[in-house]
Amino acid sequence: MERNKLDTLLTNGKIYTMESEGHKAEAVGIKDGRIVFVGSMKETEAMEADKLIDLQGKTVLPGMGDSHLHLYAYCQNQTSVKLDDVRSMEELIDAMKQKAEKTGSGRWIKGAGFDHTKFRENRLPTRWDLDRISMEHPIVIRRCCLHLMAANSMAIRMAGVTKQMAEQSGGLIEVDDSGELSGIFREKSILIFDEIVPDPLSEPLERKKIFQEVLTDMASKGITSINTYAAKIWNYEEDIDLYRELDRDKSLPVRVRISLDDFFEKELPETIKNPYNKVKQGAYKLFTDGSLGARSASLFEPYSDDPANSGVAIEEEKLRKKLEKAYDMGLQPAIHAIGDRALETALDLIEGVISSGKSQKHNPGAEKRRLPFRIIHAQMVTEGQLERMRHLPVVLDIQPVFLCTDLYWIESRLGSERIRRSYLWKTLMHAGLMLTGGSDCPVESYDPMKGIYAAVMRQDTNGFPHGGWLPEEKLTVYEAVSLFTKNIPYAEGDEDVLGTVAENKFADLVVLDQDPFSIDPAGLLDLKVLKTFVAGELVFDSEA
Repeated sequence: MERNKLDTLLTNGKIYTMESEGHKAEAVGIKDGRIVFVGSMKETEAMEADKLIDLQGKTVLPGMGDSHLHLYAYCQNQTSVKLDDVRSMEELIDAMKQKAEKTGSGRWIKGAGFDHTKFRENRLPTRWDLDRISMEHPIVIRRCCLHLMAANSMAIRMAGVTKQMAEQSGGLIEVDDSGELSGIFREKSILIFDEIVPDPLSEPLERKKIFQEVLTDMASKGITSINTYAAKIWNYEEDIDLYRELDRDKSLPVRVRISLDDFFEKELPETIKNPYNKVKQGAYKLFTDGSLGARSASLFEPYSDDPANSGVAIEEEKLRKKLEKAYDMGLQPAIHAIGDRALETALDLIEGVISSGKSQKHNPGAEKRRLPFRIIHAQMVTEGQLERMRHLPVVLDIQPVFLCTDLYWIESRLGSERIRRSYLWKTLMHAGLMLTGGSDCPVESYDPMKGIYAAVMRQDTNGFPHGGWLPEEKLTVYEAVSLFTKNIPYAEGDEDVLGTVAENKFADLVVLDQDPFSIDPAGLLDLKVLKTFVAGELVFDSEA
C-alpha cells in the first residue's frame, strides 16, 4: 500500500495518539478503514487524498468506548415515563398521572430511572404511593440501578404476588411492619413483572427506529464502541439480529460487542465471532450481588443505614459450575461484583477455576490467547482483595460516573470507615491493575465526558464537594481518558487493532473542539464532539 494514496488525510491537528502520555502528531492518513500514517505536517507534503480535512488546530483522540452498559434496557426506557429528574414523591406521582390520563384503563404504565436518594422524602415509593396515580392501571416503576422495582396494587394482583411468596423470597419481596406487601421488589423478584409486562420494543420497526436514534446519539458523544450486556436471569434482553441488520444496512455507527449469560443455549452466527466485524461476541455475564442503591450489594457487614441487611446471598456452587463451563468453552467471564463480600466471592471463583487443573489444550479456547477475567464495578475493595487481584489475570470495568450520584448518600450507607476503601480508582491503577471506563447505562449517562470528568474531579456536575470526594483517588486527565480509549481494547483482546492512534489500527477517531489536556478539568463537561470516525467512515459531523 502506498502511503501517498489515501482515502482521507486529517491535517493541522493536535492528535493525541494515547500511545504514551503527551505523545502528539499533526496529521493522520487513512486508507481502507485503517490508519496508515501518523506524523508531522511536513511529512504530508507529498501525500494525496480523496478527502482532505483541515482540523484547524482542533484536538483528535482515539474513538471512545463504553466497557459496560445495557443498550436494550436503555432503549426500552425511552418508551417509559422518564423519572430521572423527579425530586419528590409528588413530582413522581404527577409525572406518572400525566401518562395515566392518556392511557386506556387496564393497560400497563411503566416508569424508569427514579432515584429515591434524591427525593425530598428520601424513601422508596410504595404500592400506596403508586395507587395514588391510578387504581385502574397496573403500574410498575424501576429504580435507576435496575435492581429494584415498585408496583401498585393492581399490578401486584395481576402478577399474583402473595404474602406467602414474600415470606419465601428471602426479603426480595418486601413487606411492611404490619406484614403487608409494600410493593417493593428487589433483584430476581422483579422478574415476576418483567415476564408479564408487554415489551414496548416488540414491534420490529419501532425497535429499529429507537436503536438507530440512540446509536446515532452515541456517535455524537464520540463513542465508537460499546460492550452491551444482556442477562437472561434479570430479563435484560439484547437483539443480535438487529445489530447485524443495522450493520448490513450501513446504518450502525458504533462497534457493538454483545455479552450474554446464556451462550450455552444459543447457536451464535459465525459472523459475530469474527474479531474484525463491527458486531461481535462479548463476555459471559455472571452476578455475585445487586447494587448499593438498592441495598442489595453483598457486604461482609450490614449496611450502616439498614443494620438488619447485608445484601443478597448468591448460590456460589451454581456460579462456580457456570464459570467453569464458560472457562472450559473459551469464553471470557465477566463477573458483576459491587460489595466487598461479592468481590471476595468473585475472586474465590476465579482462583478456583484457574487452579482447578483444567488444561487449556482440552478446550476450544486453547488455540487463542486467553482473555482476562472481567470484574464489573468493584466499588468496594479490601487490602487483601487488592493484593489478590494483583496476581490474577483480571480487568476491572469501572463506572466513574456513579460517583456523581452516589457521593450524596454513600457514607450513610457504608459508614465512615468503609468508604475509605470504596471507589479506589487511583489506588487500583497504581497497584498495576487494568481499569476500563463505562457507564452501566441506563443507570447513568453514556456520555464518556461525564465519566472522564467524574474520574478526574470526583465531584457532581455542579462541582460538589469542593476539592472532590476522597480527592486522593483522583485520576489525571490522561489516566481518565485512557479508561475510555486505550484500556477497553485490552479487556477485549483488540489492543492490536483499536485504542490508540497508530499505524495499522482501525481509524476510529474523535475530533473535539478543545484540548482536554490543557483546559481547566472543571471544563471537561463542556467539551463538544465535532466529528466521529469509525474505520475511517465519518459517522457523526456536527456541521452536517
